[in-house]
Order: sequence, then C-alpha cells, then structure tokens
Amino acid sequence: MRDKAMKIRTRKRDRKVAAAVMALGAFAAYNTSSARAEDTQEEIRLLKHRLKQLEQRVSEQAKETKKVKQATAQPAPPPSEPGYGVPITVGVPPQPLPGGLTGIETAERGLPVVGPSTLLFKGVSITPGGYLALDSLTRSRFIGTDITTPFGNIPYDNVPSSHSSEFRFSGRPSRFSLLVQGDVDPYTHLAGYGEADFEGDAQTGNSNESNSYNPRLRHAYLTADQDIYGVHLLAGQTWSLATMNTKGILPRQEDIPLTIDIQYVAGFVWTRQPQLRIVKDFDKNLWFALSLENPTTTTGGTAPTLPDGGAIVTGVNANVPAPTFPQTGVVGSSLFNNVNAINFTTMPDIIGKVAWEPTIFDRTIHMEAFGIFRQFSDRTIYPIGTAAFPYGTPFQNQNTYATGDGVGGSILLPVLPKVVDLQFSGLTGRGIGRYGSSQLPDVTFNSNGSLAPLTQTMLLAGAVWHAFPELDIYAYAGEEYQNAHWNFNFASPFAANGYGNPDFVNIGCNTEFYGTGTGLTACAGNTQLVREGTIGFWDNIYKGPFGRLAGGLQYAYVQKYSFNGIGGVAKANENEFFTSLRYYPF
Repeated sequence: MRDKAMKIRTRKRDRKVAAAVMALGAFAAYNTSSARAEDTQEEIRLLKHRLKQLEQRVSEQAKETKKVKQATAQPAPPPSEPGYGVPITVGVPPQPLPGGLTGIETAERGLPVVGPSTLLFKGVSITPGGYLALDSLTRSRFIGTDITTPFGNIPYDNVPSSHSSEFRFSGRPSRFSLLVQGDVDPYTHLAGYGEADFEGDAQTGNSNESNSYNPRLRHAYLTADQDIYGVHLLAGQTWSLATMNTKGILPRQEDIPLTIDIQYVAGFVWTRQPQLRIVKDFDKNLWFALSLENPTTTTGGTAPTLPDGGAIVTGVNANVPAPTFPQTGVVGSSLFNNVNAINFTTMPDIIGKVAWEPTIFDRTIHMEAFGIFRQFSDRTIYPIGTAAFPYGTPFQNQNTYATGDGVGGSILLPVLPKVVDLQFSGLTGRGIGRYGSSQLPDVTFNSNGSLAPLTQTMLLAGAVWHAFPELDIYAYAGEEYQNAHWNFNFASPFAANGYGNPDFVNIGCNTEFYGTGTGLTACAGNTQLVREGTIGFWDNIYKGPFGRLAGGLQYAYVQKYSFNGIGGVAKANENEFFTSLRYYPF
C-alpha cells in the first residue's frame, strides 16, 4: 500500500513539473514572440523614416532638375546672330551653326562656334577655334614666298629665278583662336577675340633646318553690343570696314574668299589693321558704320632729282638718298623691324559703310556701299648753301600733303538658296592701292617731290556651289588696274619720273640677259594690271565627335602687265596649284 501511495505521489509530482516546464516554455515563447514583434515594429518605423527622407531628396532633386530645364530652355535674348546674345548658362547648349556662305566661311576659317567645346569660367564662355594644316604650293615661276602670293611682285622674264618652278610644303597657315563672351545683362554683351598663325618671319627665320617661323597676330579685338539701342562698338585689330560682309556689319562674318592662298584673289578689297569702329543697326536690316583705321602709305615709281641738291623724305627710312642726321636710318628700339620703311602718318584712314538686307521672294540679298578718305605726307629738304647760293637756297624746306579717296560696294546674291551664291564687289578711287590684294602703290612723286595719289580700280566676281552637304566648289575672277602719273625732272628736263612714264625703258623686261653697260637689261616694269582667275573646292573627309578633317585643292592663273614704255609692255603669267589638309579639333 505504501509503494502504491508513493507511486501516486511521484506521478502527481511529475505532472506538476511537466506543467511547470510547459508553463515556463509557453512564457518563454510568449516573451520571445513579443520581443520579435517589437523589433519588427522598430524596423518598420526606421524604414518608413528612411523612405520619407528619400522621398524628400527625390522631390528636391526634381525641383533642381526643373530649374535647370527651365534655364536651358529659355531662348537667348535678341538678336540671335552668332557672336551676339549668346546665353551664358550651366552647360552651354550648342548654338545653331551659321547657314549659307556665312556657315561655309565659318567652317573653313575655323571660327569658334559656341557648343560642346565651350568652357564656362566665372560667368563667361570661352570657346577655342582654329585648325592644324599641311599646305603645299606649286608655281610655274619661282617667287620665293609661302602660301601667299605677292601678285604685284610676280617676276618678269628678265629675272633668272622666273625660269624655275617652285614647290614647298608649309604648316605655317595653322592657326589658333579664342572667343570669350559675357553678358552684362540680357541686352548688353561683351566679347573678345584673338587669332594667330605662324606666317610671321623674323630676320632669323629660314627653312634650312628647323623651319623656325614665329607667330603672327591676325586678330585681337574687343566688342560691346547693346541690343536695345542697336549700337555696336569694336576696338582692336581685325578686317577693315572696307572688307565686304556676308551679313550685316558684324565681326567674324566677313566675306573672305575660300582660297587656300592666304593673299586671296586679285581684286579682293581687304586689310587687317587696328581700328576703332562704331555701328548702328535698324532692326538688323539696315546698318551704318564709321571706322578710324591705322594708316600707312605704299609708294611706287621713280622720284625726281630736286634742284640744288634737295632730297625727299617719306619716313624714317627714305626711299631716296637722304641726309645722314638721325631722322633717317634704323628705327632703333621702336618695336619695328629696322629694315622696313615707316612712312609719315598724320591721321587715320576714315571709312564709312552702309549695308542693307532686303528680302525678295524667298531669299535675303546683302548689299553694301562704302567710302574711304586718306591723307599722305612727305617732306622736301635742301642744303644750307651751295656754290651757286652760298648764303642759302632759294628753295624752302617744307612738308607736302595729298589726299586720297575711294568709293566701293558689294552684293551677295543667293541665286539658288543653299545651293549657289554669287557675289560682286569693287572699289575705285585715288591712293587706295594698299586695300587691294595685289598691293599696287598708293602714290608716286610729282616733279617738285610732293606725293601724287594714283587712280586705281579693283573688281571681283565669285561663285560658290554647295554641290553636296560635304563638298563646296568655288570660283573667283578679279583684276586690279591703275592709271599712270608721270612727269619730267624739274632739274633735268629729259629725265623721266613718276609712275608709268612712257619714257621708262622696258627693253630688258622680257629677256633673260646678263651683262652690264649695254642698256639691254633695263626694266622699269611699272605694273599697270594684275588679273586672276581661280577655282577650287573643299571636301569634308571626316566629320564626327572627334572633330573634322577637310581637304582642299586650288588652281590659279595670274597675269601681270606693265605700262607701255621704251621696248614695249612687260608681262608675266603665273600658274599656281595649292593643296591643303586641315584638322579642326573644335
């Protein structure tokens, strides 16, 4: 009985222990599930907080993106011509490329165009331009010059080198440019432009070994444009106002021949020189401009022999024997090359221009008219006394002055818009020779030593055919012609002087002859006419994200004639071939 009672107690105890264990397990399980539930709720709370932060960031990013899109979507303030009103924003969007002949010249000259290559710095845009080039030339007559033809200096047959042909490669036309632009406000724009190539030649320059030629300044100027008043200011060195334009009177939109020859074409009117220019436009349709430009004088012909030992001085390097006191000779430390003559300059060249762009049917015609006024000066001086006049000379030391002037114009006509462009230009007047590609002289001499402006006329016609999107073909024909101005010596009536005098001797101009004292080598050869016809093309070999590679070919035929003199007219013909391979990285 006792054992039985014991077993019963043991079973009850085991049941209690099992119940306690089960209760403890249930309690533990309950506590664990509660902890897990609390942890899960905390995680959910943290995730919700992080999600809210992300939503806030996404919302802020969306607002910023909207602001940028609104800024970049805003149109540039008028006007929209290249070079004016370029918007300065974050990530400057590419600007539409100029069209027609303007676009072709922009591309071939490597002019900067705002786009992917543009850099932003402190609110201004900086756009590089230019190209790397390898050009070649072949001439039938050896001149001894680079990719630039001195048309007026093509040699006659009496020069031995004229009987040899000429070939050379040149990388010197490679050029680099930089355009910096900034907007003061939506209607006031500032810009600066600089361009250089390697066509400079110091006294040490040569092709013997290192081909060490120095950089040359082509353009360096600033512009300020005010859209509300339509007023534009330009100060610095660039194309003369007399150079024709393709649109309005805007910088970097000049109508420059597409030739590889960087002396361009006979008959083309141009200079690049320092100037101060003011332009007023009326609704970008009618333009008026006035420019004050750097003066200089080119002199030709034979000076007279003045009586009583007088001399003529035209500058610091007189072109006839002059007194030996410090007014003549080298220029010293004046930053000019001492072998170059520096002419007297008393006032700037004054040029005025008007341009009009009417729209007829579906095409806009660009028309220009301009005028030039110039002044020239020299000085005649005499000895203090001579045997005939021991106490002085009857002739007075004095400055003499002369004026030159000219009128010209041009028209650019898109005969077939975006397919064929025709152009005509011309200039006529007195003392305007330096404005032509042939560089005929501005002045010659009167019998008393004063300067006499020569009368000249320059004409040019051209056509550009956009044969294919990547191929442009051009052709130009031009000439420069001048009248004679001659007289006989004041002191020796039988001595001819001036320019184009019929008593000048041309006997030796057309014959290669070596000898002295025979008179058969005499050749005055004053140039009367230079005429040229040229044709060429430019083709894009590659155009893509890595820039552009273009190739060009040009042929030119040049004729040069002298005035008639004793022995007849001197003449020379030059055949020229040019090639060019250019890489435009920007």
